[in-house]
Amino acid sequence: MAAVFLHKKRKPRLEQGHPWVYKSEIDRVDGEIEPGQLVPVQTHLGQYLATGYYNEASQITVRIVSYKPLEAMTTEFFVERFTRCLQHRKRFVKDAQSYRLVYGEADFLPGLIVDKFEDTLVVQLLTMGMDRCREQIVAALIQVVKPTGIFERSDVSIRELEGLKQTKGLLYGECPKHVDILENGLRIRVDIEEGQKTGYFFDQRENRAAIAPLMTGWGHRSGIELKEVEEDGVSQTLPVNANGKVVSFPYWDGASVLECFSHTGSFTLNACKFGAKKVTCLDISEHAIESARTNVALNGFEERVEFVVADAFEYLRTQVKGLDERKVRANAGSGKAKVDTSKPVTDGGRTWDVVILDPPAFAKTKSAVEGACRGYKDINLHGMKLVNEGGYLVTASCSYHMHPELFLETIHAAATDAGKILRLIEFREAGMDHPRILGVDEGHYLKFAIFEVRSK
Repeated sequence: MAAVFLHKKRKPRLEQGHPWVYKSEIDRVDGEIEPGQLVPVQTHLGQYLATGYYNEASQITVRIVSYKPLEAMTTEFFVERFTRCLQHRKRFVKDAQSYRLVYGEADFLPGLIVDKFEDTLVVQLLTMGMDRCREQIVAALIQVVKPTGIFERSDVSIRELEGLKQTKGLLYGECPKHVDILENGLRIRVDIEEGQKTGYFFDQRENRAAIAPLMTGWGHRSGIELKEVEEDGVSQTLPVNANGKVVSFPYWDGASVLECFSHTGSFTLNACKFGAKKVTCLDISEHAIESARTNVALNGFEERVEFVVADAFEYLRTQVKGLDERKVRANAGSGKAKVDTSKPVTDGGRTWDVVILDPPAFAKTKSAVEGACRGYKDINLHGMKLVNEGGYLVTASCSYHMHPELFLETIHAAATDAGKILRLIEFREAGMDHPRILGVDEGHYLKFAIFEVRSK
């Protein structure tokens, strides 16, 4: 029988629960093994450790699926695993009908992603081992979840590292191009055919809701206070501005918010739900902004949202440049500096109470970390400069290679250069439908932080 034997002097990662066996850890392979075939993994002495599927074409040569001998990943095998996945989501993502159902290694199914959008499932088969089992996977999902349709979005480059072609298309039933889901009480329209990855990012669900306390409590900055007002002989507590007039705008106490890298506008939607006064929703993609525009309309927030199609880096720099010019002109007016006021002021100079930065992964490989640090520092430095005094910077990184300590160090360095002092209010990770196996650092990819921004 074929088997994989590991080096004597390797690190005991497999014994500590890590589900990957790298090519460099393998001492020898006995027998003939087809790509994607299950194989027992043993120590150099022949002691059984686990069973995984093998692919010589990949640097991650074996991916573990069981710590007991297993002959085949049958439909029954997947039914048992999917049932456990569903039980976990029903326990921790209560009342939600849309979530990540299967999260690869963290659900003991490496190379498989399944997202549930109401009654529609979107599947990614990322490895040779899972690709060989597509019929069993589909059959088991039908049995456990009973979806109306299953759509495949295996159109990702990582498959090519496994010797597979990118592919997408219908696997079962009927799947509409767009599926409306509910998240945090908000309607969101997901494009399962053309949207990024599987169409939507569930990992930030709880983080989006975490911005709720930031969205109100700003009215006093405009001189608005709640006062007892007598109207038509009835005494009421109403918002009143500095001129003594009653303010009729319902979101008078709301924050001004900038969301960069908006994608589907999910943070914009949550900002509006929790009382934001005005939100600027920005993305470089026309398609993304159209998606965000649709979602804003679905929730009736059109009057409070403006949309901008622009490169976030350039947009933030432009606003900071305009802000700096205005400060110089203000000093010139007080006689502290000389400036040619005949020249027009640069466009920009806007500031917000809350700036939200949720960029794509800047570091997809270890070698890209240095460049990623520069990118994260730049975007956060300019972002925090545009936060009103005492306002908040909400910032995230989904780069695994950008470890939490390095992420915070990079933002701290940006604050130092910007002349800001940051107070960390909350630090979060991915949601409960994205569990993480202890010791598998590759699953610790999402960092999400809320900072109060003060000037020195």
